[in-house]
Amino acid sequence: MKKVVIGYLYSGRGLGLDEIYFRRVAKKKNVIPVLISTSNWSSEEELKEKINSCDVIYNSSGDDFVIETEKTVEELGKKMVETSKSFYYTEDKWMFFLKCKEHGVPTPKTILLSEDIAVAKKELHNFGEWPVILKRVSGTCGEYVEKAKNLKEAEKLIKKFWKRGSEKLPIIAQECILSPSYRVLVIDNKIVQTAMKKNKTWKATGIYAEHFKKFPINNELRNIIKKMMKFVDIRICGIDFLKKNGKWMALEVNAAPGFDFFGSEREILAEKLVNFLKKAAKKN
Repeated sequence: MKKVVIGYLYSGRGLGLDEIYFRRVAKKKNVIPVLISTSNWSSEEELKEKINSCDVIYNSSGDDFVIETEKTVEELGKKMVETSKSFYYTEDKWMFFLKCKEHGVPTPKTILLSEDIAVAKKELHNFGEWPVILKRVSGTCGEYVEKAKNLKEAEKLIKKFWKRGSEKLPIIAQECILSPSYRVLVIDNKIVQTAMKKNKTWKATGIYAEHFKKFPINNELRNIIKKMMKFVDIRICGIDFLKKNGKWMALEVNAAPGFDFFGSEREILAEKLVNFLKKAAKKN
């Protein structure tokens, strides 16, 4: 019987623990893993040669360079488990808010700010949420996410965002909810891990969290996740929630989530990932 060949896109020159566990588990399950770093191909011909034997390919990173590699893979005619479109659309924080609103999923109050700073200041004044969280519509690891106590601080932060970025990307304003961040990891529509992320400061997502512990999924949260998976076009994702007055609020969804919250579970999660990718490959 022909072995399944699974491509695995990742960023960086060396293998991280997620890549090492993926390769180890894949081999145990009689799968041929093809690990492809964004640093190790220089032309589409070279990439085509690397992916030629792959039945299906998974992108393990949301980095821009990896997404460009994914789009190249799609252009070369190979099947990606998560399409490049899903990264841009589902991870867009404004689009996510609109989808939650459309499907009755509770989420923090949010507005999209004008690119005109004078108009944006008026919008923030009318929004009336102080302190307010300012975010670019795209970003990972808590980058381009800041808190403003008043309009003067907000104006400075908006200008700072626009100065730091290579282009004037849209910014959203969101109500500030003081809460730990609750991550739910989903693979193939199944909840496979939970992690409450805590920090001493207001930022608890991304690289800022210092402490992790598991938390139970109650019926309220399970029903919210079930609703979300109907419009989230990602089968392997990490969903972040906050709690406001004891009620769950969906904050954002993350494609290509890391498996690094609990070291003892990394190999277990790698096995679930490989099982899902094998199933996806057989549907190809």
